[in-house]
Amino acid sequence: MAESKRIIISLPNSLLKEVDDIVQMEKKNRSEFIREAMKLYIREKRKIEIRETMKKGYTEMANINLALAESAFSADFRSLDLYEAKLSESE
Repeated sequence: MAESKRIIISLPNSLLKEVDDIVQMEKKNRSEFIREAMKLYIREKRKIEIRETMKKGYTEMANINLALAESAFSADFRSLDLYEAKLSESE
């Protein structure tokens, strides 16, 4: 493991009791538990940030795709109008 630093944290007694129960059940120590909890928190936080970034990107792309579809739709109508006009001229 990389170089470690000792830190001091304060926890409410009820939370410490829950941590100690889990630590005892999983046969770990408090440091291992805290390290794993911090890693899990950071990993989940990153997932949330990535989801939000993707959501924003999808929303932006939806607006772009809508504009393109509307543009193509109106171009199709113009082409259809021109086609129908040429057909009516040849009759």
